[in-house]
Amino acid sequence: MALESNERPDKPITKFESMLKTDDVYFFDAEDFEDIVHHYLNNGKISLAKKGIKIGLQQHPCSIELKLLQVEVMVFENHLENAEKLLDELEMLDRNNEEIYIQRANIFSKKDNHAAAVSLLQKALELTTDSFDIYSLLGMEYLFMDDFKLAKESFMRCVEFDNEDYSSLYNVIYCFEFLEDYDGAIYYLNEYLDKNPYCQVAWHQLGKQYYEKRMFPEALTAFDFAIISDDTFIGAYFEKGKVLEKLGKYKEAIENYETTINIEDPTSHAFLRIGKCYEKLKNKEMAKYYFYQTVHEDPLLDKGWLAITNFYYNNKNYEKALYYINKALNIDGENPLYWKKCANINYALENYDQADFAYKQVVDLGNYELDTWLKWADVAHFNGDTLSALQILAQGREFYPKNLKIIYKSVGFNLIIKDFINARICLLDALKLDKKRKQLQLFNKQFPQYSNSEWINTILANYKKAS
Repeated sequence: MALESNERPDKPITKFESMLKTDDVYFFDAEDFEDIVHHYLNNGKISLAKKGIKIGLQQHPCSIELKLLQVEVMVFENHLENAEKLLDELEMLDRNNEEIYIQRANIFSKKDNHAAAVSLLQKALELTTDSFDIYSLLGMEYLFMDDFKLAKESFMRCVEFDNEDYSSLYNVIYCFEFLEDYDGAIYYLNEYLDKNPYCQVAWHQLGKQYYEKRMFPEALTAFDFAIISDDTFIGAYFEKGKVLEKLGKYKEAIENYETTINIEDPTSHAFLRIGKCYEKLKNKEMAKYYFYQTVHEDPLLDKGWLAITNFYYNNKNYEKALYYINKALNIDGENPLYWKKCANINYALENYDQADFAYKQVVDLGNYELDTWLKWADVAHFNGDTLSALQILAQGREFYPKNLKIIYKSVGFNLIIKDFINARICLLDALKLDKKRKQLQLFNKQFPQYSNSEWINTILANYKKAS
């Protein structure tokens, strides 16, 4: 039975949930049902939203707004065909309802037809006086299309409607950053702050833009204003700490990182930064303590294991460094920098087989730095495979065709395998680049057994006469 109004709970949500627990049936206005369904959708309670729609349509079978909410749920659950059929019916009843076009746009977006979605949203704009949500949806569609300029303009309109719409503000800055227009972002944020001088979010974002431009004093000022606006703003303290590190003020940086820990539960990233600061202050014990705190707080943070690796590597404790770099590799085995560290450690330990494998991983993963080729070639040579060392140098020379370290090393390795023809070719290539022989010591230092040989001296003398 339906209850009289004086028998019902005051709030629609409470009243609705009370009804679900009993056999009683409460009567609601259609607007109440809309509020109930919106509440559950906003809180991710889809099953309760569907119950609200079902009961609402039983009481108000002609409510277009409730049917549009039913469409929204269908789209969310990917029942797109059913949603389109219902929209066709609704459009026959009300062609000028902007929500119909918005839901059709959502369907096209789900189908990755973002251009069609944009077209429908623009039609919706023509029919509404409340365009805030539509501009937000347009901004997202433009992001999907990688049109960051139009996305930025759409989100800017959202911020104009509501200067506390921080989600849109973040999206505006994201677009500026993607376009690498840091000056534009700074100008926009300063204009925004002229109207909203106590907005900690805007100050924080402004500081990050100055940081990107390496304008560290300006960034520091911006983060200070963010903290003045909200002295519990952890992000501002953390970013301020990073700026202070850049300025070499490590003790002050530590204080800011410690503040983030005092405000909220400690984070592995704060511990890691504190450890790095102590390392710069040459306080090895405190650095080590905080690096271990980092991985204790988050054992899956590979950067924490890398920090411990570097700590031991820099202190020439290669056995421990090897143990910890393997921890990092277990978390991210596709990181060429971790494999390179592993290779360098094995190189230092004279584990040349393992070093050879690690350098191969480095190159396979796309790291083509000069010292990678040089050290990998040395490792192959130390393993007794000088021919492979020459092949490695030949690959490296494709990336660094005029690098004398590679060419002089190729001369020496060719001499070792008694390939005098290729040794001579490489030496002449080197001399063409090293006209004043300033870099010849690279060869003499690594291959002293050949530095004063008759073979070398003859080529040098003949080259000098010819030139």
